[in-house]
Amino acid sequence: METIATKDVLTLSVALGESMLACGAEIYRVEETVQRILQTYELEDSHVYVISNGIFASSNVGGDGCSLIRSVPLGTIHLGKIAAMNQLARDLAARNCSVSEGWERLRQCQELPPPHKRMAVLCRGIGCSAFCLLFGGSMTDALCAGVIGMVLGLHMNWQERLSMARFAKCLFNSMLVTLLSFLPLWMGLAVSQDRVVISGIIPLFPGIAFTTSVRELFNSDYLSGVIHFVDALLTALCIAAGVGIVISLC
Repeated sequence: METIATKDVLTLSVALGESMLACGAEIYRVEETVQRILQTYELEDSHVYVISNGIFASSNVGGDGCSLIRSVPLGTIHLGKIAAMNQLARDLAARNCSVSEGWERLRQCQELPPPHKRMAVLCRGIGCSAFCLLFGGSMTDALCAGVIGMVLGLHMNWQERLSMARFAKCLFNSMLVTLLSFLPLWMGLAVSQDRVVISGIIPLFPGIAFTTSVRELFNSDYLSGVIHFVDALLTALCIAAGVGIVISLC
C-alpha cells in the first residue's frame, strides 16, 4: 500500500468534511466520512470530533503527528454537492482515487453550480400554490400564493448580491410576503389572507434545520442539536416578526 504523509491525508479528509458540513450534511455523516478515510490510509491513532459549526481532528502515526481545527459557519443546503462529495469519499475509502486526485475532485465538487434561478423561482411558486390548496384555500388563494411565491423567489435571488445577515434577509422576506398578501384584498378579490400568508412563507421556514436538530438530539449530539435548534428558532422568530410588523402597520 502506498505510503502517504499523515498531514496530507488528514488535511484532505478534513477539507472534505468541512465542505460537506458547509453544504448542510449531517454531523454523523461528516464524522464517519473523515474517520473512514483516515482508517483506509492506516492512520489508526486518529480522533475526529464534529459539531454543527466546527471540525476537530488529530492523527499520530510513528511520530508523524498532525492536528487540525476548522470553523464552519452555518450555510445553505446544497444536496448536489453533498452527493458528489459522498461519492468522492467512497472512492477515497476504496482507494479508487489518490490523494492528489482527491484534491482536484474536491475542487470540482465545490464549484458545482446551484440550481437554475429561474427554475427555483418557478418551483417556489408551485410549492406555495400546492401548500395553499393543502391548507384548504381556494383556487384564487392558490393562484395568489403562487404569484407571491415567485416574487419572493426573485427577491431572494436579488438578495444574494447583498452582504446582509441571514436573519435580516428572512425578516424582510416575510415582510414582503405579508405586504403582497394585502394586494388582492385592496383589489377587491375574495381571498383568504391567512392561508395566502402561511403558504407564502413556507419557502422561508427552517424545516431542515429543525428536523436536523431533533435527529441530533436523539443521537445524543446535544451541542449540535441545540445549535441547529437555536438557528431554526431565531429564523422562525424573524418570520413571525416580519409578518406581525406588516399586519400591524396595514
